[in-house]
Amino acid sequence: MGTRCSDETEAISVRFPLLAEVHRVCFPDRPSPSFTLPQTAAIAYTAVMTADSSDPLIAGYRRFRTDHWPTAKAEYEALAADGQTPHTLIVACSDSRADPALIFDAAPGQLFVVRNVANLVPPYEPDGQLHGVSAALEFGVKVLKVGRIVVMGHAHCGGVAAMRDGAPDSVQDFVAPWIAQGTPVVRHVAETCAAEECEQASEEAIVRLSIRNLRTFPWIADRETAGTLELTGLHFGIAEGMLRKLTSAARFEPLS
Repeated sequence: MGTRCSDETEAISVRFPLLAEVHRVCFPDRPSPSFTLPQTAAIAYTAVMTADSSDPLIAGYRRFRTDHWPTAKAEYEALAADGQTPHTLIVACSDSRADPALIFDAAPGQLFVVRNVANLVPPYEPDGQLHGVSAALEFGVKVLKVGRIVVMGHAHCGGVAAMRDGAPDSVQDFVAPWIAQGTPVVRHVAETCAAEECEQASEEAIVRLSIRNLRTFPWIADRETAGTLELTGLHFGIAEGMLRKLTSAARFEPLS
């Protein structure tokens, strides 16, 4: 945008008149958002990663280069040359304990993964606002042409617990409004199930909610009806390392 950022420090205050004009033309009836980067105190542009061997990211990268890259180099070169053709789009929670690539032992290029708090899929709302999950779904279905969408919940989900018990005061800016879409479903479950079953039942209910919301996207519903796209619900037990699948009877049963 015509602004140079040094490698050291720089206070930034930049307007984007082109973005403002695009918004005015495309959405004439809506107030224009601010396309301005606020003036800030001079700070380092990013934190510099050093060669400190105690840094887990650096150590992991070194293992990747020494242990994995030599045998995977040709595979990555083919992905770079030919592009990705994932067979499945997975909507999963951001929780660090439930990594889809590890659970499904997937190779690079096989899964198109969308992760967010509590593996939520919002309903179809093409209103010109910022919809990260919906954008990923559109790209995965229309461009990558995946054959399956999986919604994978998991045990001990903090996002689902916040729907049940209320989000902490420290996360009211974004987490609280995000999880509000699942709160009525989870609280209904809490009122109707036994206390010892409530946690897992709530997590399963959010998977069902996300599956229902997927069907509000017309280009998902049409493909499912035509038999070219499959929707699957799963729940991962962290302590057991086992998956349970959502059946046609709307129950979850162990996946053998």
